[in-house]
Amino acid sequence: MSATDLFLAHRSLLFTVAYELLGSAADAEDVLQETWLRWTGVDLAEVREPRAYLVRITTRQALARLRTLRRRKESYVGPWLPEPLLTAPDVAEDVELADSVSMAMLLVLETLTPTERAVFVLREVFDVEYDEIAAAVGKNPAAVRQIAHRARARVAARRPRGTVTPAESRDALDAFRRAVETGDLQGLLDVLSPDVVLLTDGGGVAQAALAPVLGAAAVAPVLTRIAATTATLHPAYVNGHPALLVRVAGTLDTVLALLVDAGRVTGLYAVRNPAKLSHVTREVAVRR
Repeated sequence: MSATDLFLAHRSLLFTVAYELLGSAADAEDVLQETWLRWTGVDLAEVREPRAYLVRITTRQALARLRTLRRRKESYVGPWLPEPLLTAPDVAEDVELADSVSMAMLLVLETLTPTERAVFVLREVFDVEYDEIAAAVGKNPAAVRQIAHRARARVAARRPRGTVTPAESRDALDAFRRAVETGDLQGLLDVLSPDVVLLTDGGGVAQAALAPVLGAAAVAPVLTRIAATTATLHPAYVNGHPALLVRVAGTLDTVLALLVDAGRVTGLYAVRNPAKLSHVTREVAVRR
């Protein structure tokens, strides 16, 4: 296979690796461009495992970018949320994959160091061998095993506990959508967990709460205001889970992702920063 054929054969994998390391579709695409440029300069006769080699290049480029992004996040206005990623319905059926790209998990990964995040993603999500991970992150295999153990413990302490079926998520989304569209305060209180958390990311550009909104009693009134606007709600699959695309005058205004546990909504992630909506907008246009 040619360099181009090999790259295209692994492109989806490489994008997912970069996205899970960065939480940004735009930056993941940039990393793929950098990976491609380096790949074209490689002597394929010297490459025994193209997949491992490409993952190594992608990981190194993503790590370099991740360190830059972390400095940028320090001055970010309000809560920072991952850039939403439109996914196919079948991703939701793969519970492990859907969990790994969910908003909740990506926020957990933000608590890891860049190297811990790379090791965790490569090992736990993609089952990459320790020797290959060591080559990608510039550590020896023994050190990588220790990093993996530490990262697993940190993630386990923070990740959502329950396992929710795709059907349960869809049912919760349907009830949530009906209540929001009709401004049904009691309906919202019924579907929201008492300790629900609403995070809104406007990036200092779009209107958004500068701190988390805590508890159903505070979150529900915020959501009922949507019914009094011209906004329309459209179901979609975002980051492996059912979500809502909120449109105003035909333009994407907000991506609203839900975290569901035991049939109730425990987390709401509202991305309103226009810079983070461009990838979803393009993907929606392509799929129409």
